[in-house]
Amino acid sequence: MHKVLSTLLTVLVAVGASALIWVAANMVFNQVRHQWRRFTAMAFAAVGFLVGVLLSGNRITKNSQGGFLSWVWLPLLLAVIFAAIGVVLESTSDTRRRQGVGVSSGVLLGVGVGLLVRKQYHPAIDIVALLGWTVGGAALVGAVNLVRKRSLVTGALVGAAVGSILGGWGSAAIGAGSAGGAMVATLIPAVLAGTRLGFTNNPNLQARARIEQRSRGVIFLTPAMLFIFITLIVPTIRTIYLSFLDKSSEAFVAFDNYVNTFSDRVSWDASHWTNMFTSRLFIIGAIVLAIAVVVGVVSKRRTGRAVEIGNPTVGPLLVGFFLVAFAVFTSFRGTIVNNLWWVVTVVFAATAMGLAIAVLADNAKNEKVAKSLIFMPLAISLVGASVIWRFMYVPRDTSTEQTGTLNALWVGLGRLSTGSGLPTIFVGVLVGCILLGLIVYMSRALARSQPTRTIVPGIGFVLLAWFFVRYTGLIGDGVGGFDITASGQVVPRAISFVQESPFNNFWLMVILIWIQTGFAMVILSAAIKAVPGELLEAARVDGGTPSQIFWRITLPQIGTTIGVVVTTLIVLVMKVFDIVKVVTNGNFGTQVLANDMFAQAFQFGNTGRGAALAVILFVSVLPVMYYNIRRMQKGN
Repeated sequence: MHKVLSTLLTVLVAVGASALIWVAANMVFNQVRHQWRRFTAMAFAAVGFLVGVLLSGNRITKNSQGGFLSWVWLPLLLAVIFAAIGVVLESTSDTRRRQGVGVSSGVLLGVGVGLLVRKQYHPAIDIVALLGWTVGGAALVGAVNLVRKRSLVTGALVGAAVGSILGGWGSAAIGAGSAGGAMVATLIPAVLAGTRLGFTNNPNLQARARIEQRSRGVIFLTPAMLFIFITLIVPTIRTIYLSFLDKSSEAFVAFDNYVNTFSDRVSWDASHWTNMFTSRLFIIGAIVLAIAVVVGVVSKRRTGRAVEIGNPTVGPLLVGFFLVAFAVFTSFRGTIVNNLWWVVTVVFAATAMGLAIAVLADNAKNEKVAKSLIFMPLAISLVGASVIWRFMYVPRDTSTEQTGTLNALWVGLGRLSTGSGLPTIFVGVLVGCILLGLIVYMSRALARSQPTRTIVPGIGFVLLAWFFVRYTGLIGDGVGGFDITASGQVVPRAISFVQESPFNNFWLMVILIWIQTGFAMVILSAAIKAVPGELLEAARVDGGTPSQIFWRITLPQIGTTIGVVVTTLIVLVMKVFDIVKVVTNGNFGTQVLANDMFAQAFQFGNTGRGAALAVILFVSVLPVMYYNIRRMQKGN
């Protein structure tokens, strides 16, 4: 209960503070047009207060280690000093006086803050680094100002001030210096900032009106941009920086972490790549692709196009491509290959199944109930779904009953195919009837001179016929979970779904496909219902069949939505972590980038390698995100 109350209090304080800051900012900028002096004092006071909070809040200054009152005095003092500087600057428009006020204020603040720095934070300044950073910052920002056709001097002063902070504090050994070093490290940027401040002018009424108008957008955007900067940009920059350091983040190793990632056989192993040419998947895939070529040639003679949406060539082409892809992924092994395998399989399967369900369930009886059941897995967390499927996959000793659903079915099928009795006969008769039905369907299609309509049923017939001849014992001894010992005894055999490499990767993918099919179905179903009814009705009037209407009218209309689903799934699958972590923890050849990143950084203590993997993952996702953003911008 205490934790709940503490969390609620934290949320209330955060929301209240955000609202207070937003209201206060609006009230401050309300003074711009007609109360410029008051606005200047309030704005300078706010800056001074924030500087004080950064110094005292991080316990950098003396007497800031205690409670609230022990450190709040410095932010309040700096707020008063900064407000006074703002009022003095507002009271004069003379350039020399403003320069004098800016420089003297910088000297005063630099010396004062330098004297307040605690001994533990005294920097041992490297003069070369300090000068390098200062000059580099001045040159960089000055050049940017030149390109933007703004003042070179003011840009150089800003860049020099930021560079001197990085050189005086960022490149120094903190705690190994003296009070003089601390004073130099605060004095130089303060004087440079004060000098830059002296170049400003008091704006006229028209300029104040522009400031007030532009401030509204800044006030609304700043909290969100600050949140993104703190939670996204800063961690990204730091991760990239850590990826160039060694495992303990001490020594600079350049690109060694990236080179080691791609040269490590755990990440990329192509030593057995020639095995794919002898793989059954590759051979069958090549045969199916050859069938696709034949069908494409026939289609080109009839329609003028070998491959197009709805063309009979598409089915065999996709099936052949996937079989060959699986052969490649099972021959090239490693973390990177696993990620690519996940992307190809999960994205295609989830999108295709979601689209098929959305089309078949459209305006069907009990459509809402069916879609609700299919969408339901999406409400389960990835960890929860992984635990469920882990129990479904679990194999047990064959001397006991199988508790895993899939192994119970597999072993039961083996017992049926090698046994006798009514259940065995019933399954054989059922499969035989289905085969006869497929033969009748294909015969009618051939009689109507529609050979292309026999392709998919033909593939199904071949697979089912293989099952039938194995099940009945015409060829082989049966099908299912069993083994025959040397003495001729039939014994059950369970499948170790998640332990047997490399296809254990596919069984892990099934979990995410099961979850994301509902997502794809809902999005694509909404897109299908948004297709203008006039187009569909016109196609029916012109004599279009339901299949032709779907491929020629519906699918092109929802092409953009399919792109959104595909790119969203690519980003999700590239970051897959929970499923692998829960089911195998990356063992048995199932490691993926996100899980490897976590293991390297937090289990093995190799921060540099973990950061490099995080950067590789980020770079992999970035093009897809860019494509999505560009498409959204074009759509608007």
